[in-house]
Amino acid sequence: MRTVSQCRPMLNSVELFVGLRYLRAKRRTRFVSFITLISLIGIALGVAALIVILSVMNGFEGELRSRLLSMSAHGTVSSSSGVIREWRPLVDDIGSEAGVQAAAPFVPLEGMIQSGRDLHGVMVHGVDPAYEARLTGDRMNLVEGSLETLQAGSRNIILGRVLAYDLGARLGDGVVLLIPRPVGDGTLEPVLERFVLSGVFEAGLADHDSVLALIHVADAAAILDNDGAITSVRFLADDVMAAPSIAASLQERLGDAVSTSDWTIENGSYFRAIRIEKMMMSLILSLIIGVAAFNIVASLVMVVTDKTTDIAVLRTLGMGPDGVVRVFFVQGAMIGWAGVLIGVILGVVLATYVPVIAPFLEQLFGFQIMPGDVYYVTRIPSELEVQDVTVIAVSAFVLTSLATLYPARRAALVNPAAALRYE
Repeated sequence: MRTVSQCRPMLNSVELFVGLRYLRAKRRTRFVSFITLISLIGIALGVAALIVILSVMNGFEGELRSRLLSMSAHGTVSSSSGVIREWRPLVDDIGSEAGVQAAAPFVPLEGMIQSGRDLHGVMVHGVDPAYEARLTGDRMNLVEGSLETLQAGSRNIILGRVLAYDLGARLGDGVVLLIPRPVGDGTLEPVLERFVLSGVFEAGLADHDSVLALIHVADAAAILDNDGAITSVRFLADDVMAAPSIAASLQERLGDAVSTSDWTIENGSYFRAIRIEKMMMSLILSLIIGVAAFNIVASLVMVVTDKTTDIAVLRTLGMGPDGVVRVFFVQGAMIGWAGVLIGVILGVVLATYVPVIAPFLEQLFGFQIMPGDVYYVTRIPSELEVQDVTVIAVSAFVLTSLATLYPARRAALVNPAAALRYE
């Protein structure tokens, strides 16, 4: 059989009424109410700032991912022996894998490129236009020329915009590739090949635009003297986030004859840096919410001191210590929860309209936040994620609720007889 105390609700109407009543400012408690208002504003600003900053960081992460993958694939399948001679069946096999949108042959080379007296390091990708068009699609931004100019034996080459500018090369100009080729005894011999510039691309990423060049896969195989063999097969996934699982599935199905990789491994350092930045920004901005929570503690402690007589009267009328705790918990929770709610609404609105607000501020104050001559990304991207908003809101709710416990417990310890002795 349950007792009467067990049947009582967690929060009754009297405790709720008294707690809400204490939120109203009297003339002698205006200073306490001012601190309460500052606490509410601090929580709202901290929550909003966290949502906006994390959304902007997500936007930059997405922008970086799209630019990194504009000239590369979501995953790679390489031969354990180093070369793949009968590669067309393998390309078709990988292309038929569930979740794979397209697959293409690939031969990577490293070396030097020369035009006139200028000599620069270069990463050469041997590709097949017939397959590559399905792999890259509209993601490859060709400023001049076209991918179809890369034909077997044509000795045509497509350069990144910055690399072509550094070489001073224009369409139709000749460039010389110096590629080290491994020979039988384990040494390297230099191979010089002349190519004609037939196109220029712009990926919007320094690692691509300043060092990358494209040639036909057959020309790349000829430089390595591989008799038409390729080095690996690249694939494009329907969902970029599913690439790691697709690579693992291919590895399991094709066995030890191949080794697989994906974009999260090949570009792991970039995204690891962004994750560290997001974590540090979250910790720093969380201090705003922490300071606001301490302000709640301070304001509630002053309210407890001011309401000592009222607490004593409530105790003599039959309210227990737990009831007093709930009264002040209501007051502190309403402050914290109102701040969190306002912060979430403000943060979601700002994060959603950052691409609109930023250009307006630039025009209003006459400056550019991210000038094009310094940054590849000239606009501030924003990707609002429900998971980030939920984690921030719940964490702020918990922190502000915990901030009410000490003042509430202090109020419950008030001795009614001592408080009313001189009244």
